[in-house]
Amino acid sequence: MNKRPALFLLAAALLALAGCQSPSPVATDPGLSELAARLESLAGLGDQTLARRDLEIHSWKTVEGAQVLFVEARELPMFDLRLTFAAGSSQDGGVPGLASLTNAMLDEGVPGRDATAIAQGFEELGASFGKGAYRDMGVLSLRSLSDPARREPALALFSQVAGQPSFPADSLARIKNQLMAGFEMQKQNPGRLASLALFESLYDEHPYGHPSEGTPASVPAIAVEQLRAFHRRAYSAGNAVIALIGDLDREEAQAIASQVSAALPQDSPPGPLAQPRRPEGSRQHIEFPSQQTHLMLAQLGVPRGHPDYPALYLGNQILGGGGFGTRLMEEVREKRGLTYGIYSGFTPMRAAGPFMISVQTRADMAEGTLELVQALVREFLAEGPTEAELERAKRETAGSFPLSTASNADIVGQLGSIGFYGLPLGYLEDFMRDVQAVSAEDIRAAMNRHLSAEDFTVVSVGPSVTQLPLPPPSNEPRELPSGVPEH
Repeated sequence: MNKRPALFLLAAALLALAGCQSPSPVATDPGLSELAARLESLAGLGDQTLARRDLEIHSWKTVEGAQVLFVEARELPMFDLRLTFAAGSSQDGGVPGLASLTNAMLDEGVPGRDATAIAQGFEELGASFGKGAYRDMGVLSLRSLSDPARREPALALFSQVAGQPSFPADSLARIKNQLMAGFEMQKQNPGRLASLALFESLYDEHPYGHPSEGTPASVPAIAVEQLRAFHRRAYSAGNAVIALIGDLDREEAQAIASQVSAALPQDSPPGPLAQPRRPEGSRQHIEFPSQQTHLMLAQLGVPRGHPDYPALYLGNQILGGGGFGTRLMEEVREKRGLTYGIYSGFTPMRAAGPFMISVQTRADMAEGTLELVQALVREFLAEGPTEAELERAKRETAGSFPLSTASNADIVGQLGSIGFYGLPLGYLEDFMRDVQAVSAEDIRAAMNRHLSAEDFTVVSVGPSVTQLPLPPPSNEPRELPSGVPEH
């Protein structure tokens, strides 16, 4: 059997995982790469970790005040550009859905082009445009070939979309109708109902508390002039982080950043975001006809950049964030068969983001499952992780870390986050160093500083039925809940 094609595909896959451009079959034949020549199967890799890309990040500010982060990457003849603004739903200013609707409307029209012409313009240039709005941020992205013949018209169109949206009334009416239809669909989604109620209870009057997409009461009243005003303020150059990576030198990157920055509005950016108040524990149940119950538990965690985050991250990987092998998965799924999956996680944001646990289980065992989860958290807070759990979590984190910089798209996202949250340029390396230095006691102390087993905000969505006792734990395989998970 000729193994050369298989070896080439293996080498290409490995190089792609490492974030490198895979070689051309023509260029490498008859001599395959040294890596492929040494390997007959993936077993040959052993325990060695993936190669990690070293990032030389250049940073400066444009004349208009936009922060720029740039990494030169010559492997592919293309570049990725990402604009990040403090233009998420936390900036809605009492009009839920304003930020999301503004972002959705950006590519619906510019002077001389409608939405169809904009989409065709990017497609004809082989460029890709993206956008999104979240609680903290609004994002615009462009991927294009670096050849000036393609790059320059793609940047011109992108700059127009970012800086001169026309907000056509017919498009606004259409997107509003889509949102209203989505609100109706949410009523049939128990997981979504649980999430909405959880954020409202956890954050109360804080801007994180209302839905990013708005509400059935707020969206219909949003007018074009409100979108224009939000765009002028939140999508201004002084509120922008410009992340850029690709087949460009520093001079070309500076020219691109200057062009985009100059195209943006020049109004004053929004002010800082207040920190939420820590709520007392609470319990809310939403009646829903189903065989299963969605349980969500949350407390306030930490803002991005908090010094405790490396210890909290590693602790959560052991408790419930690392998939199979975590404490929650072992006790709730493997030993008792109560769920297909249970997960936990910290989500650090500009203000204190949530720590959340989510599980879907049989309706007649929901109360017992909730008590079990809280007992497992209580035990973890009291005892902390074992040394074996700690070492495994560190090893898994080190093994997955290269994937955070495996592609240009990954890197431009990381650059955008570093700039947006005001993190050091060496944050990724610093974070991994700090994670590897964390002790079991560091984790126990950090988790206790920020979490309490008694203060969870709990939301359940499902039917009110007679509750049954939980099965005892067993090391034998358990039958999982009947039916498929409801989403």
